Amino acid sequence: MFGAHSPKDRSFKVVIIGAGFGGLAAAIRLKQKGEHDFVVLERADDVGGVWRDNRYPGCACDVQSHLYSYSFAPNASWSYQFSPQPEILDYLRRCAQNFQILERIQFNTTVRNLHWSEEYGEWIVDTAHGEYRGRYVFAGMGALSDPKIPALKGMGDFKGQIFHSAQWPRDVNLGGKAVCVVGTGASAIQFIPQIQPIVSKLYLFQRTAAWVVKRGDFAIAQNARKRFRRFPWLQRWARLSIYVQRELLAFGFRHPRVMRLVQMQAIRHMHASIKDPALRQKLTPRYTMGCKRILVSDDYYPALAQPNVCVVPSGLERITEHGVVGGDGIERKVDVIIFATGFQVQDLPYSHYIYGRGGKSLADVWQGSPRTLTGTMVSGFPSIFLLHGPNTVLGHTSMIYMLETQVEQALRLMGRAEQLGGAIVEASAEAQKRFVTWVDRKLRGTVWASVGCSSWYMDKTGRNASIWPSYTFIYRSRALNIRPVDYEFRQL
Repeated sequence: MFGAHSPKDRSFKVVIIGAGFGGLAAAIRLKQKGEHDFVVLERADDVGGVWRDNRYPGCACDVQSHLYSYSFAPNASWSYQFSPQPEILDYLRRCAQNFQILERIQFNTTVRNLHWSEEYGEWIVDTAHGEYRGRYVFAGMGALSDPKIPALKGMGDFKGQIFHSAQWPRDVNLGGKAVCVVGTGASAIQFIPQIQPIVSKLYLFQRTAAWVVKRGDFAIAQNARKRFRRFPWLQRWARLSIYVQRELLAFGFRHPRVMRLVQMQAIRHMHASIKDPALRQKLTPRYTMGCKRILVSDDYYPALAQPNVCVVPSGLERITEHGVVGGDGIERKVDVIIFATGFQVQDLPYSHYIYGRGGKSLADVWQGSPRTLTGTMVSGFPSIFLLHGPNTVLGHTSMIYMLETQVEQALRLMGRAEQLGGAIVEASAEAQKRFVTWVDRKLRGTVWASVGCSSWYMDKTGRNASIWPSYTFIYRSRALNIRPVDYEFRQL
């Protein structure tokens, strides 16, 4: 780790914000390309991003481990098909150490804002520990880093404990307590089966039922791990096989009629665990599968069928001193409230503190509807690359593939700018408009545009500004095909 910096030595060619999957990928690939003039600014005291912060019971990945990892850093030691959070965090820590990135990270350094300096052709990055400057910025803050807790009446009156699943207290003890869980998303279906056996009562407030399919997880045998270590090509083959299988799922998202066949499998999965017709009715979604994130679990439904669980088919309306009140007006006494209500994605927090040309922030420019070129660059914001930016979220496969593609795209753009004598690179306004039009057209007819579809994928204007609406190899082709007409390269 760097020592204390004076203002004179805080100027770098590249500033990377965040040490999660995206930020570490950028740092590692820069080093592999022979670029060492960079710094990584991380607000926490460890690497890992969402896999550091989300430590709730049962936290695990819902994409197979061999694909949910860097292509340049295969791991033959995954213990399960779908890795638990501690293993993923350890993997990222090892990557940072093995590729010697730790010495480049400034931990406990919160970025407060970024301003583009047209005069100097660089970004001025203001942090809690002073100012940094960089000709290029990799913005790896991610879209799932700031928890969202609804502002409910009576929140401050509650005498018990309240927390978000992404901020799970290390010392919390739920044994024998009455617990209220708000939300039925990807986090809730993982921790509910873990806490259900130990709580006295669990009230699950469900605004919208989710589609849940079988997970099919299994332990990877020691012999299989040994073979992966001895014959790396076997692991590459396993990764490719998973990639192809998951890429085929995209066909269902693009053709809702096909997705209805998968819905039938999900219904059978529910009926195998839930025998109560009334509970089945509560848990049956009323929208086409894929409109919202498809959830994977083998133990969620069995947990909900237990006698100490009550599913309330409504949102939480208000909180009292000793309980909660749902849409049915009934007060239920609880000791702990857990919000599994997702993250601030409709109004991305970082959009309010990144200021481009003319002093306008991303929020000013986007006006509630993010628009980019390939989810990576924004017209009016030179030489900054958004990792996990708008319209790069996936419903069917690994985000790591997208992040690596974005990093490679940024490296190619930087290389082109360097060939032109250190030029500034910026997305063309016309190219950005064409890309957004293409994405919107591709979204038509998909499950995300089906009747009654409403999800966190939608922005404030009702446009789907989150999902990538096609196959990932199509994204890679578009992102890595650097056409000069799509970008503006200018000298200072």
